[in-house]
Amino acid sequence: MEERVFTDRGELVLRSRDGHFELISNGVFLMDTRSGRSERVLVRAALAAVGPRPRLLLGGLGVGFALAEAVRTDAVEIIVVEVEPAVVAWHRGVLRPFSEGALDDPRVRVVTADLAVWFTGTSDRFDAICLDVDNGPGWTIVDHGTGLFRRSGLAMLREHLRPGGVLALWSASTAPGFAATLDRLVGPVHTVRIPVERGRPDVVYVASCVGDDRGGVRGVRSP
Repeated sequence: MEERVFTDRGELVLRSRDGHFELISNGVFLMDTRSGRSERVLVRAALAAVGPRPRLLLGGLGVGFALAEAVRTDAVEIIVVEVEPAVVAWHRGVLRPFSEGALDDPRVRVVTADLAVWFTGTSDRFDAICLDVDNGPGWTIVDHGTGLFRRSGLAMLREHLRPGGVLALWSASTAPGFAATLDRLVGPVHTVRIPVERGRPDVVYVASCVGDDRGGVRGVRSP
């Protein structure tokens, strides 16, 4: 089975292989349904650093492991922002078992939009923002034009965190210098490396904010 769609960002393919599914963007492998360990760690690491009943935003739906993990928590609201309508549609069909039907959870709201564009039109703030977009800051497949991993993008994400909130980002590999940038712009960074069967470990960067005297957020440099 193979489904192929053409979007403003190029070609997106969902392909079945050996009982699993792969997502491929412009001919480059993005993710598959074989494990999901690092996507689950992304959510666990973020929510471990915030209080109970958090508001959670997931940037990117992918093959659904992060969302499935999120609905198992006590999150009071989960907003999923996914740029590709086809990905959302696949989760109402062949990918539903991997997101475990989480789109039907009443706490979940799916927004089909470019994340950076959506953020410019909302004042919503969250206890945790988890990003699983592209292959991470050091290896982008699609030229998003949004700069989420650049200084301006990280500053924008920070402004949508509540005081004490957490920004967690998934990466297919270590991105030299990125943790230092996160530390300066968001707050102290914790790096989690997740071993994979082949190749270098996946990486989750977790940056925590603190509140300022006006109730906003500011980055704090780690020692």
